[in-house]
Amino acid sequence: MTRQRGDLPGIYGEVDFTVTPERLDQNATIDDERFAATRDAVRRVFDRPELLETMRNATMTGDRIADAYAALIPEHGFRALVEMLEAACEHGVDSVENAPRELVDLISAMENTPAWVDMELVEQGARTERIPMATATPLAIRGAFLATFLNKYAALPMTMTGTLSDEAAAKRVFETASFFTATTMPGALQRSGKGFEAAAKVRLMHSMVRYHILNSGQWDVATYGIPIPQADQMPAGLIGVFLMSAQLLRKGQTDFTPEQRASVELSRYRCFLLGLPKDLLGETPQEIVDLLIARHVSLREGYDDETCGALVRGTMDADLFDTSSITGRLHAWLENGFSKFVLIKSFLGGDTARAASIGITFGPAEKMAAGVAAGTVALKTMFYRFGLRLPLVDGYVDARLNRRLAKLLDMYGHADFVTDADRYKLH
Repeated sequence: MTRQRGDLPGIYGEVDFTVTPERLDQNATIDDERFAATRDAVRRVFDRPELLETMRNATMTGDRIADAYAALIPEHGFRALVEMLEAACEHGVDSVENAPRELVDLISAMENTPAWVDMELVEQGARTERIPMATATPLAIRGAFLATFLNKYAALPMTMTGTLSDEAAAKRVFETASFFTATTMPGALQRSGKGFEAAAKVRLMHSMVRYHILNSGQWDVATYGIPIPQADQMPAGLIGVFLMSAQLLRKGQTDFTPEQRASVELSRYRCFLLGLPKDLLGETPQEIVDLLIARHVSLREGYDDETCGALVRGTMDADLFDTSSITGRLHAWLENGFSKFVLIKSFLGGDTARAASIGITFGPAEKMAAGVAAGTVALKTMFYRFGLRLPLVDGYVDARLNRRLAKLLDMYGHADFVTDADRYKLH
């Protein structure tokens, strides 16, 4: 953690790594009201103080390897860095004339798959995850995206990078959906695959944000820690397997099924490609839940309308779909209800009153839409699951599923995974 200042003075030279930022809730106790619904899980974390220390370090840690590449912005310009990264991913780093050492290091780090990753399981997980990406994700992604805006300490970088407009919010929602969907396509996570390249570009985007924000002189490390730290990338990469793990533990199950284990391995590998270390990536249901609960315990509660409310409203107001046709209007209606249902059920503890207080209405129309959407997702999921198991039609269903994902990627549009520094709102 502290090495960042010496290794990357162009980004972290002014950061005091001895400070404990306000966002780290050092006064949290097992009896806090905010832990009422998760008391047993929180108790496990307080019984393991090393987990909270891991979260403290992860709150002050960026991405040393990608940050080093982003620190070349003054020399090369951001667009040139993106183009060199794309060329290195598509044609190999040797194809980049006078490739900077930092680019070579980034690509090499991503190519060097650690021994704790089982690539056979990763491929199995990708095949399995195609189904929810084709059925639930198009209707749920906005709700999951909104969950990242519920805490001002974690959400502020999104505000500062100009993500409040409807257009920018829609772009970020679709880029998120595009990344996770692309990584489930056949061969996408192989070295030459589009999923590998997308992960590299996401890493560079995050590092570029850190570079600009920390060089603005207007980011308060003592309050917010490091922008987009490892601790805030965990939920994005692991929220699905966290919810699955928590559900298993509630049922008294302590192990994954083989299919679930493959999905977990896919998530762990994606997180590795995005720069997260092994100690933030659990293997068992209990390990995964403990790590994400430790992050929850360490993150001080904080919601303000200027930061969080503006992001929520901007994202909810964004027109994600073409409503000029009956099909488009139907899809938009289903998505509106289902995404709100996902947000409220999975991230707000079912508290519709709290949802209303932040501008998320969930009335009879939304409930009806959510119910219809849930039924539609269930039927499509059943079709794909059973179809892939039937010898005579499995090839047809497999090809149809891949075509569905390709169509969704086309709908999401080209994902640049970049932000425009000229639009930053540095307060």
